[in-house]
Amino acid sequence: MTFVAIDFETATAYHPCSVGIVTVENGVIVDEFVSLIKPPKNEFSPFTIKVHGIYPRDTIHAKSFIQVFPEIKKRLQNKVVVAHNESFDRNVLAKSMAMHQLNYEDLNISSRWECTVKIYKAKGFVPVKLSDCCKRMNIQLNHHEALSDARACATLYLLR
Repeated sequence: MTFVAIDFETATAYHPCSVGIVTVENGVIVDEFVSLIKPPKNEFSPFTIKVHGIYPRDTIHAKSFIQVFPEIKKRLQNKVVVAHNESFDRNVLAKSMAMHQLNYEDLNISSRWECTVKIYKAKGFVPVKLSDCCKRMNIQLNHHEALSDARACATLYLLR
């Protein structure tokens, strides 16, 4: 069971302000990466701030997506990628890459990732929000903190 679990928190639309990535090899977490990301013009939606609690003051001196991307790439390239609500996180990555003229295909990852929402919905879980799945499966979670969300997603995937 070897894969990476990823979670993005966004400032606006698909512009990330934080990323968490957990690498699992043979069923064991072997690496964790987290970084704040300065979104374009350091602009945030008031709605997203309420969701994750990350403010422009937190990212004013953070690296941009293009500066963080080498760390993302080295963890995702050629791997099975897992996310909770994978279409959201996959689109954040793909659109951020496109904005910087980076080719998604260079990552050599699936165009659709493994999705713990779909997996747990198929198991009959209702609702399937990350917080609800974690509560039901007794998984520790600091919800909307990117590394905690990625770690919880990885755990859900291992327990599927």
